[in-house]
Amino acid sequence: MILAAGLGTRLRPLTNDRPKALVEVAGRTLLAITLARLRRFGVRAVIVNVYHFADKVIDFLAANDNFGMRIEISREEELLDTGGGLKKAAWFFLEDSAGQDAPFLLHNVDVLSNIDLAQIARFHAEHGALATLAVQDRSTSRPLLFDAQGRFRGRTEQAQAAAGFDSLAFSGIHVISPRIFALLQEEGAFSIIDAYARLAAQGEMIVGFRADEFYWRDLGRPENLQQAGRDFETGVYADA
Repeated sequence: MILAAGLGTRLRPLTNDRPKALVEVAGRTLLAITLARLRRFGVRAVIVNVYHFADKVIDFLAANDNFGMRIEISREEELLDTGGGLKKAAWFFLEDSAGQDAPFLLHNVDVLSNIDLAQIARFHAEHGALATLAVQDRSTSRPLLFDAQGRFRGRTEQAQAAAGFDSLAFSGIHVISPRIFALLQEEGAFSIIDAYARLAAQGEMIVGFRADEFYWRDLGRPENLQQAGRDFETGVYADA
C-alpha cells in the first residue's frame, strides 16, 4: 500500500494544484518513483489511498496504464491518517484467503530511499513479527523507542532516548502481517504508530529493522525535493 492521501501542506505552493503524489523530482512524480521501487522488488498489486486532488491521481494512473500493475484506489472522504487509511484498505489484503498470511509493504509516497525491501521482508519473517519498521539512527523530531532486542516500545517527543532504549527515526516504510487487521480496535482517523504502541504494550512483536546503511530522504519540503533532484543528477541516488 502507498500512503498518498495527505494534503502536502509542507510542499505548498507545489501542492496548491496537485496532490503531493504528483509532485516531481528529476522529472518523475513521487508516485511513479515509489511504484518503480515496488515493481523492482516483485510487487505487482498495490492499493493507493487518495484524498487531496484524488481524481488527478486516478487520471495519472490511468494515463500510464497503471504502470503495468494492478492498482486499486482507496478514496477517503475525510483524512484517516496512517492507521485509519490502512484499516479502510483492509479488504485489499484480505480478499484472497490463500494470501491472507502473506505480509505486505506499507510505504509513504513522500520518502525516497534505496532501502532493500526484500531484506526487510526476510527480517520480518525471521522475527515472526506483527510489524517491522525500517528505522535509522539520525536526527528526527519524532523519535521512536526500541529496546535492546530491537522491539518497539513507544514514541517520545524528546530527542533523548529513555534509559536502556534506542531513540531511532522511522523511515515511513513498514512490513506488516495481515493479522493486524483483527487487532486494530481504533476507529476513524488514527496513527498507525499509536496503534503499534498499544499492541506492543500488549505483547505483540513489533520490531525495528536498522536501515542505517541505506540512502533515505524525506520529500515533504521543497528544499528536500531540490536536494533529492541533485542526488539524482550526481548519482548519489540511483535506485529507481
